[in-house]
Parts: sequence; C-alpha cells; structure tokens
Amino acid sequence: MSQPFEELASLDKLVHEPARLAVLTALSAAGSADFVFLQRLTGLNKGTLSSHLSKLEEAGMVQITKQFRGKTPNTAVQLTNAGQTAIDQHWQQINALHEAARHWRPDETKP
Repeated sequence: MSQPFEELASLDKLVHEPARLAVLTALSAAGSADFVFLQRLTGLNKGTLSSHLSKLEEAGMVQITKQFRGKTPNTAVQLTNAGQTAIDQHWQQINALHEAARHWRPDETKP
C-alpha cells in the first residue's frame, strides 16, 4: 500500500488548485452563484476567476450562463453533476489521506 504522502501527488490537479477548489467548494454548498458573488467570496480578480471558470467549464464541472437582468449583464455559474462528484471525491480523498497521515509512523516505510 502506498504511503499517504505519495498519494497526495495523485490528487486531481484541476480540482485541487486553490482557486478552483474554493469555487467548487462554494458551488457545492450553494449549487449556483453569480460571477460577482464568486469574485467577492474568493477574492480573485475578474480575469483570474474567468480563467479558472473556463477551465472548469471545459472539464464539464460547471455550466456558465450569461444573461441580462434588466439592462445589467449577469453571469451565472452552476455546478454540474460531474462537478459535484469531482468535489465530493476530492474532499473524501483529502480526508482519507489526512486520517492516514495522522496514523502514519516512520517505521512503516521500511521494507
């Protein structure tokens, strides 16, 4: 069985990147949110958030809808089923690795 420290390298880097992890975790709790809300919540600038959302959209983890509310443009971001599955699996894997690391002892690495 591989050590928990080795398994950290196998985390999905698309999900694990801090900004995308923040966005996916927020959407997991809320289901959907608008761009401005996500920007305020994460502290990311417009360009950075837009770039991360594009990557998540390309991966099928979020659905982006651009519309107008009156005369004001609005960008809505919704977590897809694939995105919900990815973020749930990611946190389960992180929690399992954390627990394994807490119980790891250096003598376990000897053959």
